[in-house]
Amino acid sequence: MSIEQHNLEIFKNLTIWEKTPLLRRIYREFHEMIARHLANLPGYDVVELGSGIGNIKEVISHCLRTDVFPNPWLDRVENAYKLSFADESISDLILIDVFHHLRYPGTALEEFWRVLVPGGRVLIFDPYLGLLGLIVYGLFHPEPLGLFRRIEWSAPAGWSADDIDYYAAQSNAMRIFASRKYRQHLKLWRTVVVKKLTSISYVASGGYSRPQLYPDNWYGAMKMLDRLWSPFPAIFGTRLLVVLEKPSP
Repeated sequence: MSIEQHNLEIFKNLTIWEKTPLLRRIYREFHEMIARHLANLPGYDVVELGSGIGNIKEVISHCLRTDVFPNPWLDRVENAYKLSFADESISDLILIDVFHHLRYPGTALEEFWRVLVPGGRVLIFDPYLGLLGLIVYGLFHPEPLGLFRRIEWSAPAGWSADDIDYYAAQSNAMRIFASRKYRQHLKLWRTVVVKKLTSISYVASGGYSRPQLYPDNWYGAMKMLDRLWSPFPAIFGTRLLVVLEKPSP
């Protein structure tokens, strides 16, 4: 999939969003959960990278919505590897289903560090591959899992941030933040939250790409299942919330 095709997907998602009340309810709760972990430092911007259809503003009204291509509902165009923000000018950077599209996560995190004020946070919401997540994302999602693909932490010499291409490896956030292997790479950051989430209510909703498997009025019961099975993320985990903080001196 090219960057241009990815933008076409966003317009398709917008149509689905507008006609699917259940999806809007689920994402509102995701956004509310993320909002509870914001640093929200006064005088500094809250920015979402890869905003897609831009629905986060329904919960975080002061959030600047950005993406790599312009769309009418976005506030500005931004490249995660080369942000236009000044040093130490951002309170929070939010990435929802974006981190697994970063081919060079270490290079992106260096740029995030540059623009964040001390005490500022990066909030990452991405797939988690428990057994259920493996099945759902492996069989029913078009993007590759990338479980055995080598993670290129830093961009090679001579690489330009202007030359970004389409990349996806749905397992990357889990491999980096939910294991010990990459801990050394994250030593400058304070890890505030690494939360493995059971979200059967979401995967059974069909998301943006599959049929809805339960009626809207079953949502309360599905959320109860989420709570019941949440102690077993190795089996039922499907989502990962990571919050990193740039420590104050």
